[in-house]
Amino acid sequence: METGDILFGRDGGIATVTLNRPQALNALTLGMYRAFDPKLREWATDPSVQAVLVQGAGDRAFCAGGDVRAVYEAGRGLSPDRSLTSVFFHEEYELIQRLHRFPKPYIAVIDGITMGGGAGISVNGAYRVATERTMFAMPETGIGLFPDVGATRFLDRCPGRIGRYLGLTGARLGPADALYCGFATHYVPREQVPVLIQALAAAPTQIEAVLARFHTDPGEAPLAALRPAIDRCFGGDSVEAILDALDAEGSEWAAKTRAGVMTKSPTSLKITLHQLIVGAGFDVEAALKLEYRMTQHSMAAHDFFEGVRALLVDKDQKPQWQPATLAEISDAMVQSFFAPLGDRELRF
Repeated sequence: METGDILFGRDGGIATVTLNRPQALNALTLGMYRAFDPKLREWATDPSVQAVLVQGAGDRAFCAGGDVRAVYEAGRGLSPDRSLTSVFFHEEYELIQRLHRFPKPYIAVIDGITMGGGAGISVNGAYRVATERTMFAMPETGIGLFPDVGATRFLDRCPGRIGRYLGLTGARLGPADALYCGFATHYVPREQVPVLIQALAAAPTQIEAVLARFHTDPGEAPLAALRPAIDRCFGGDSVEAILDALDAEGSEWAAKTRAGVMTKSPTSLKITLHQLIVGAGFDVEAALKLEYRMTQHSMAAHDFFEGVRALLVDKDQKPQWQPATLAEISDAMVQSFFAPLGDRELRF
């Protein structure tokens, strides 16, 4: 299946992928996943392909996420195919699992905005090259969802409690922080990226050595200095305990962080913290299976549709979350988002 929204090419022994929706910040549609997946299968066994390189078209984004607006429209009955609320996540997660287990070097150039689904098709691969324009975030609690696309695993691997901090707040990171957290593996100034790609194509069996040669120091990671405070504040076993710790911290950063958390979906905050606690140590397959359950229960709930409406459709930036407060959300309500799906479970 081919679509102009995703372009495939060859540069010597390297297969290239270009996400080609710059007007939509290269957000991933179901059609793009369906075009990408068979290519990955083909390249895995093609001896002439020695590595895969993925990048985004345009000047603003690698990939700003999955096309959640299409999922919203399906769930609201505004598009003919209502099955998109399950099929989209199912096929997205299958692709992520495939690229994570891809037997050859997989390189994502995360130049510009890299969020949500963009993190899914980069962080789960072998190599991620950041530039000075990299802006990384997992902002799902702000649209009534939770950090998915394997975030159960990759947030857990951040230093200290930083994964919880990022998952709950949706904080935006620059390149130094992306390296510090392990979301990026290398830093290359943007003007050097074309030269890097030429060098990779010229030596496709020496990917690691070429990347190491081009890697430069992005400078100090702001999160490293914040880590003691993050560890103090985000170690609690409930969202309420985290908010109390932020209150007690008494700094400008803590007050700002607390205010930001309070704008998120209360349900999303509760299920995200539970996800990151129960999913600690999960591999990619276990993470995606857990997240798929959560997506399907979220599709039957209120806040995802309200969050997308407020932030992406009507753009009034005033979501009316239901329930509106943390106190209204029982443990049983949280647990319901993790209930098995029976024959609808994601399987690999």
